[in-house]
Amino acid sequence: MIARADQSMWIVTTIADGHRAGCLVGFGTQVGIEPRRFLACLSKANHTYGVASRARHLAVHLLPAGAGALAQLFGTETGSEVDKFEHCEWHEGPHSLPILETAAGCFAGEILRHDDFGDHVGFLIAPTWAEAGGAEPPSMRYDEVEDLVPGHPA
Repeated sequence: MIARADQSMWIVTTIADGHRAGCLVGFGTQVGIEPRRFLACLSKANHTYGVASRARHLAVHLLPAGAGALAQLFGTETGSEVDKFEHCEWHEGPHSLPILETAAGCFAGEILRHDDFGDHVGFLIAPTWAEAGGAEPPSMRYDEVEDLVPGHPA
């Protein structure tokens, strides 16, 4: 039943100790208006989780509808085997974070805390920078990626 809510899909990117990482995130949501807060949940089995747990900042990218190739890259490949950033367009953003060129929008923020939710850990982010894409296309939804096989089991 929860999967039917068809939430927006995000890609989280980060850098720690000179190592870039990023993954497709289906569990992400705004959790505060004032102060602004966002919660991004990363699977403990995911390579990006290991990098993010050492990072101070995350970038969160909203995927536009039809960005299947980007979702597949960040959702089915594992950073422990592939440098995903060699296969997409990106630039260095605030805090040296990798910012994806084809996102519908992006924000970066400081990681305030981590909370264990079982197989995922929630990263509470205080946004400090944002960049909106051009026109407002519809965002990619879960139903566009539900058949992807993750690079790591959840």
